Amino acid sequence: MVGTNADDEDRFGYVTPENLGLFTDLYELTMLQGYHAADHDPQATFSLFFRRLPTDRGFVVAAGLEQALTYIETLSFGERAIDYLRNRGFDEDFLARLADFEFTGRVRALPEGTPVFPDEPLLEVTAPIFEAQLFETLVLNQVGFQTLVATKAARMREAVERYGDDQSLVDFGSRRAHGTDAGMKAARAAVIGGFDGTSLVAAGEAFSLPVYGTMAHSWVQSFENEREAFETFLEQYHEDTILLVDTYDTVEGAKLAMDVAEDHDAEVGVRLDSGDLAPLSNEVAEIVDGRPIFVSSGMDEYKIADFLRDGGVATGFGPGTALTTSRDAPSLDLVYKLTEIERDGEMRPSMKLSSGKVTYPGAKSVRRVGDGGYEKDVLALRGEDVAGEEQLVTIFEDGDRVADSPELGAIADRAGTRRRKLPDDCRELRSPGTYPVEISDGLRQLTNDVEAELEAR
Repeated sequence: MVGTNADDEDRFGYVTPENLGLFTDLYELTMLQGYHAADHDPQATFSLFFRRLPTDRGFVVAAGLEQALTYIETLSFGERAIDYLRNRGFDEDFLARLADFEFTGRVRALPEGTPVFPDEPLLEVTAPIFEAQLFETLVLNQVGFQTLVATKAARMREAVERYGDDQSLVDFGSRRAHGTDAGMKAARAAVIGGFDGTSLVAAGEAFSLPVYGTMAHSWVQSFENEREAFETFLEQYHEDTILLVDTYDTVEGAKLAMDVAEDHDAEVGVRLDSGDLAPLSNEVAEIVDGRPIFVSSGMDEYKIADFLRDGGVATGFGPGTALTTSRDAPSLDLVYKLTEIERDGEMRPSMKLSSGKVTYPGAKSVRRVGDGGYEKDVLALRGEDVAGEEQLVTIFEDGDRVADSPELGAIADRAGTRRRKLPDDCRELRSPGTYPVEISDGLRQLTNDVEAELEAR
């Protein structure tokens, strides 16, 4: 039996606890070494937020927080990482400090599954700048990607809720994901957004997700004929089996699947993976007589909605590429920006003035107004007296974790409940309405004051 070793991991490109500290851009470490050499380590607050919604999105669903928090909580620089940085020419005194790295600050965040809008912090880190600066790359990577996929999944669940009858949704996208980590995290994010499970076995094991699967066309093609393929499969997997019926002729395949099921006294369903799916599903529905029909083949929220509005018949859908790549909106304008910095012993607001990239200064509060249904958000200063329920939760205080993460099922329930509280128009799949986010008087005044001060310099 062949084992694995560090060389195998290097060739495959694993990120492991031994090299996780290196999952950062070079300039972050360059700045950290500069901070250290200059004895410049003031308290700083960094905010993780996006400036604009992606295409056709009236909201996004926060996800990926658990991976970001685990990174903050467990980050260390072991011998492998230190040796690599030493060979890159970093100073020994700086490397000694990295070897003793430990987070000592505060983290406030939007719980996973929370709808979020432009300029609202998904995460806020307050810590010595040597610590807080380092988190930028990985936090952007984990939260940005999972938020995109959770949002895409939520829109597919929205399509089912608007036009369907509680059809199941299963992630089929790992083979088209941009790498193994993306496939794993996409499966997790999809469940947050409203999916029932995944086809990816590794994600099922890692995150305790339900795992589903049928068969490939190659199974059918490998036998002398379709009947033999179905019979052999049912001899191995007798109950609750889904047979793929469109390898040759979909309607004839469905008829044959039912004949074989009757011969074997088996409960089976069928999967459709090609053709004009809505009318084809109606033909197949007459043949299978109430048995499950699972539909795949390029499904996304638009195709699911169109399929259901056109009278298509399905008990479940298997979206793949469109989900794990968030194909129509493959990036989120997510940034990690300094919003306040310690000077002369007190925290002072900071902001960018770059054209098109202006940021709001100071530590924030996100207040959501409305109980049975959300009416608006107010982006305010932390501690400012404004209406609404605070959305940011303190996760770390003085470096200690003070809030536990819920189970993934509870996060998914939260995401569904909060999504349904949003106004109908901002949940539209095409050309959604704009959810109102107001800037508080205090934040607006502070922004004007800081902008005037910076311009005066």
